[in-house]
Amino acid sequence: MLSAGRDEVVVVVVVVVVVVVVVVVVVVVVVVVVVVVVVVVVAVVVVVVVVVVVVVVVIVVVVVVVAVVVVVVVVVVVVVEVVKVVVVVVVVVVVVVVVVVVVVVVVVVVVVVVVVVVVVVVVVVVVVVVVVVVVVVVVVVVVVVVVVVVEVVVVVVVLLVVVVVVVVVVVVVVVVVVVVVVVVVVVVVAVEVISVVVVVVVVVLFVVVDN
Repeated sequence: MLSAGRDEVVVVVVVVVVVVVVVVVVVVVVVVVVVVVVVVVVAVVVVVVVVVVVVVVVIVVVVVVVAVVVVVVVVVVVVVEVVKVVVVVVVVVVVVVVVVVVVVVVVVVVVVVVVVVVVVVVVVVVVVVVVVVVVVVVVVVVVVVVVVVVEVVVVVVVLLVVVVVVVVVVVVVVVVVVVVVVVVVVVVVAVEVISVVVVVVVVVLFVVVDN
């Protein structure tokens, strides 16, 4: 009868040990799963926020570039129209002057006609040179503005890509570190609990067998 009682105590102790180990394992698995889910959700939220910020910045940059190009085109069109008007006015004035001079010259002297024609030709040449210089300057300014805008856009896009890559790498590293730390902590706690249970069982078995 004493042996049967000891056997029953041993069975009960073994059952308790198995139940404690199973409970510890289940708790460890649940904690690890919860931590992994929380970390993954936080990482996804961070990545989504970064992507949204990048998209907004790219849209703003595109709008600024389009506005600059539109302003440049409008300025070029206005300059060309002004140059056309100036050329027409100059030509009309020159024609009028030539006609008047010719009329006066017919009455006066051939030498005066030659001098006036030379002066008119010089004026026309000067006006044409000025117009060409203005057009060239406008074209150079437009090209410089477009090149600067394109360079700025390229730099902004490259910086945004670098920021996104850095953020994603940091998020991944943080996720991995958190998961590893949590798993290590849970495993250490589980091993400590199981060790305590095993020690208690050994003590109980020793007491039972000794009695």
